[in-house]
Amino acid sequence: MGMDTGSGFPYRIILHGFMRIGIFSDVHANIEALSAVMDAYKSEAIDEYYCLGDVVGYGASPNECADIVRGVAKVTILGNHDAAVAGRMDYSYYYEAARHALDTHAAQLSTQNMQFLKALPYKHELNEYGLHLCHGSPLRPVEFEYIFAPEQARECLSIWDEMADITLIGHSHLCKVFALRPGEVEELPPKRFKLRKGYKYIVSVGSVGQPRDYDNRASFTVFDTEAREFDFKRVEYDIEAAAGKIFAGNLERNFGHRLFIGV
Repeated sequence: MGMDTGSGFPYRIILHGFMRIGIFSDVHANIEALSAVMDAYKSEAIDEYYCLGDVVGYGASPNECADIVRGVAKVTILGNHDAAVAGRMDYSYYYEAARHALDTHAAQLSTQNMQFLKALPYKHELNEYGLHLCHGSPLRPVEFEYIFAPEQARECLSIWDEMADITLIGHSHLCKVFALRPGEVEELPPKRFKLRKGYKYIVSVGSVGQPRDYDNRASFTVFDTEAREFDFKRVEYDIEAAAGKIFAGNLERNFGHRLFIGV
């Protein structure tokens, strides 16, 4: 049974402690993509939402996206772009266009949204569901390291005992699944799967606002704690509107062009 919390996003009454969890990442100030994802989630009977970071950066609507994420996500993880905008990391080594977008967003953000970014955690644990959340690799969360290949996932074998059954990450803007056992890493196709006993998983959930897997649809995911099942989902959004705002906003034009091809 669903109920309306007043936010416009329906939640179910939770029975027996099981939940359907909505996890999304890398919104990157793309309000058109985020709005489409939130609309799509309404048919998924979600109990709690979690965002894996990078609410800002690249796109033209940082405040609008931060407002929605603050209102919807139970926990939002700190992404590297969030950290840069909030003054929590040195981004002088970023390329000029990315630095310009971050500086622009820092100047645009409301006081409330800036304080939101300043307080975000590097990691969140839902141990009752065997679930950990972070933006990049769980090996060193504060360093925002990528995991998009088996070789990078293999490095996490060194923390096997500390890992949850499933660790969800963002950062790469790719949809990836890595199944780990001691001494072994297997890459699986990014589609619906059930967790298997004896394995631990690292899953990259893709990007809402700037996909880079040559699929220009916004990416979002669902984890069912009762079925122990994880699912990838995509939704189309108004790319022309999102790109048009970037073109009109004194931001790098390529940030808009790449939305059309998903790279």
